[in-house]
Amino acid sequence: MERNETSTYRHILLDASGRIAYVTMNRPEKRNALSLEHMLELSDCFRFIGQNPEVAAVILKANGPAFCAGHDLGEMIGHPPDYYRRVFDVCTKMMDEIQNIPQPVIAQVHGMATAAGCQLVATCDLAVAAETARFATPGVKIGLFCSTPMVAVSRNLPRKKMLEMLLTGEPISAQEALQYGLVNRVVPGDALESETGALAERIVASSPFVVGLGKQAFYRQLEMPQTQAYAYAKEVMSLNAMAADAQEGMCAFLEKRPAQWRGH
Repeated sequence: MERNETSTYRHILLDASGRIAYVTMNRPEKRNALSLEHMLELSDCFRFIGQNPEVAAVILKANGPAFCAGHDLGEMIGHPPDYYRRVFDVCTKMMDEIQNIPQPVIAQVHGMATAAGCQLVATCDLAVAAETARFATPGVKIGLFCSTPMVAVSRNLPRKKMLEMLLTGEPISAQEALQYGLVNRVVPGDALESETGALAERIVASSPFVVGLGKQAFYRQLEMPQTQAYAYAKEVMSLNAMAADAQEGMCAFLEKRPAQWRGH
C-alpha cells in the first residue's frame, strides 16, 4: 500500500512510501491554519496510514513560518450553531484519529503552535521542538476561549500552568514546553529534522505489532482507576506474551542476536 503523492490533497503533502510516513501541513500562506477541508484531509490521511502495515511511525511537520496557527478564523465568522458544532466535531475526530492509529505520531514543531495547533502537538504521541518554537492557547484574547484545545493540552501540562496559558493567552517557550511536559525534547532549529527522524528510527526498530498494541493500551488505561488499569494491562500483556514477535524477541535476547520481527 504505497503512496508518495503531493497532488491527492490540497493542504497536506504525504509520503507514505517507507517505514516512516511524513505528513506535511502545506498552507504556509495561512500559517497552516486548520480550515475544515484541511482537517478532513488530515483525518483521511491518518486513516490511510493506520491501515498501512508497512508504516511503523509517522512524523507530522509543516511548511512555512509556523507549525500551525489553530483554526482558520476566516471560516469562523457569521455562521449558525450547527456550523460551529461541525467544525469542532471534525477537529475532535481528527485528533482522535491520531491517537487511534497503531503507529506513533511525532510532531516536528517549528515556529508557533497556537490554539488548535497547540492541541495538535499535545495530541501527538511524541513531540520534538526547535529552540525557537512557541506554544499558546490565546483564544481568550479574541473572545473565543480555547475550550477544545485545553482538553488535549491539559492532559500534558500541570493544572496551574494550563490555566495561566488559557487565562492570559500568553505563549510559552520551547524550553517551558519541555519543562512542563508538552514536548519530549528541544533541539537547535538546524537539527530539528534529523533529531525527529532519529527518534522515529528508534521506534521503527521495534516490532510494529507490539508498538501498536502498546500505544492502544496506553491510552485505554490512562483514564481507568488503578485497579481496573492493572486488570486490563495484565490481559493485554498476557496476550502480548503469546504473540510471535514477543516469543521471537525474548528468544533473540536470550540468544544474543538481533530479533527478526514478523509483525504479529
